[in-house]
Amino acid sequence: MALRFYAQERVGLFIDGANLHAAARALGFDIDYKRLLKHFQEQCRLIRAFYYTALVEDQEYSPLRPLVDWLDYNGFTMVTKPTKEFTDAMGRRKIKGNMDIELAIDVLEMSAHLDHVVLFSGDGDFRRLVEAVQRRGVRVSVVSTVRSNPPMVADELRRQADMFVELEELASVVARAHNPRAAGPRDPSRDQPPRDPHLPDDEPPSQ
Repeated sequence: MALRFYAQERVGLFIDGANLHAAARALGFDIDYKRLLKHFQEQCRLIRAFYYTALVEDQEYSPLRPLVDWLDYNGFTMVTKPTKEFTDAMGRRKIKGNMDIELAIDVLEMSAHLDHVVLFSGDGDFRRLVEAVQRRGVRVSVVSTVRSNPPMVADELRRQADMFVELEELASVVARAHNPRAAGPRDPSRDQPPRDPHLPDDEPPSQ
């Protein structure tokens, strides 16, 4: 089902970065955030686009940093926090970086200024958030996928949403084109966003 917007409807995008990256990867493509933002700017009255991700702060170089910096300078509102490192019962080092609370608070606060929330996540923990926002008169669309194996969207979240949008059907407008780079020196002024390089988690994204 394609996303539908009403005339003059105020729209906010809320992107669970790790979850969206995992869903796109499961479908075999990468997200081009420049194309994604342009598509929504052309299709609706976009008020704000939030992007949520956790960062490993103690690394000398984080592979996420170029993407985060690009998004921050190119129309996205970035919400980040440091990851937490812990050792599980088996003695394995794990990294945890859950952004659910940050995303939920922003959706609730922004709902007074929006008519339509577009949530890029399949996390079932957001079902109650979606229900709460709907009670305030705000429409909620969820973008994720049921075409991966296993599906990336929790059934309860998909059922709660006013509209569920299959990510694969948006690929033609949000997927990164895999063209080889032209030979020659790199142009520092190019504005193509870096590839989304989320570090693989020890656990799959929650549903």
